[in-house]
Amino acid sequence: MIYAYAKLTVNDPAALEQYREVAGAALAKHGGKVESATKDFTVLDGAPDKPDTAALLSFPNKAAALAWANDAQLEDVHALRRSAGGSDILLLG
Repeated sequence: MIYAYAKLTVNDPAALEQYREVAGAALAKHGGKVESATKDFTVLDGAPDKPDTAALLSFPNKAAALAWANDAQLEDVHALRRSAGGSDILLLG
């Protein structure tokens, strides 16, 4: 199992809502899922830029995560997420 941290700064809530409707199926295509997503979080240390939404994603392995990120059939899904605002995703491992 490998995890990814997603940090979203939302400028277009309607686009984010559209993304949420298709994101689960897009992740599932490569064995991924949202473990947790929230707008409510607490900074434990330091002074990071606080996102509007933070999420923890899981994938079976690094290859599956990379396949999800680079899947040409999911280009529209990734574009929809990016159109909602800032979108940074870090693979942890």
